[in-house]
Order: sequence, then C-alpha cells, then structure tokens
Amino acid sequence: MEFPEGKKIVLFDGVCNLCDNFVQTIIKHDKKDEFRFASLQSEYGQQVQRYLGIDSSQIKSIILYEPGVAYYHKSEAAIEIIKSFGGVYSMMGFFKIFPKFIGNVVYDFVAFNRYKWFGKKDNCMIPTPELKAKFLD
Repeated sequence: MEFPEGKKIVLFDGVCNLCDNFVQTIIKHDKKDEFRFASLQSEYGQQVQRYLGIDSSQIKSIILYEPGVAYYHKSEAAIEIIKSFGGVYSMMGFFKIFPKFIGNVVYDFVAFNRYKWFGKKDNCMIPTPELKAKFLD
C-alpha cells in the first residue's frame, strides 16, 4: 500500500458533522501541511484499516496513522493531532499522563452521542478544489 511521503493520515467518519468540523479545524491549523485525510468509509480508508490490521466493524473513531511510526485512535489520536498545532495546543500532551482508558471513556461517550448532538450527513464531505489534494481517495 502506498502512503503520501512525510504525511500523517487522518481517517474520520465521513458522515459525522462533528468529525467534519474537526477535519476543518485540522486543515485550518495545519500550517506545516502535515496531514492528509480519508473517510473511514472510503476505499482508501478501508485499505489503511486492513493494512494496520484494524477491524473496521469495531473501530468507528478517528484514526491517526503516521506511516512507519505508529497509529493512534480515539482520544489518543485527537490529542496527537491537536498537539501538532503548536503554541498553546502543545500543552495537550499533558493529558498523556492519564491512562488511555480514561480519555477513551469520555471519547466514547461523545462518539456514542455524536449523531444525536451534532447530526449526520447523507454523504461524505466533498472537498473544495483548493482542498482536494489533502484528501486521499
């Protein structure tokens, strides 16, 4: 499987409004052009999950994959992404002192209610022509 060189891959729920807003936030703060995106539902997203040995029926959360380094999911992925924004966001690393299961309890609660609280789309987001290069098919 081929991965974009020197880029981190964010897999997200393509029909979730909360997830879409998070992707837009990442793009806004991605000053170093570090991230590329694919929905969990896309063929590329499915291939990455198979490559990593992730059962896509079990994980319905955000996944951050740094090719050749590691992958993260749930709260750990969110913390790693936000930390990369720099500045005051770098302090998010503080939360890594807590066991993952604590952050994941909160993450799972929000994830379980995300469609009810934030809504759901009928289709995955279609990027604008300017952002198309950041999305992997």
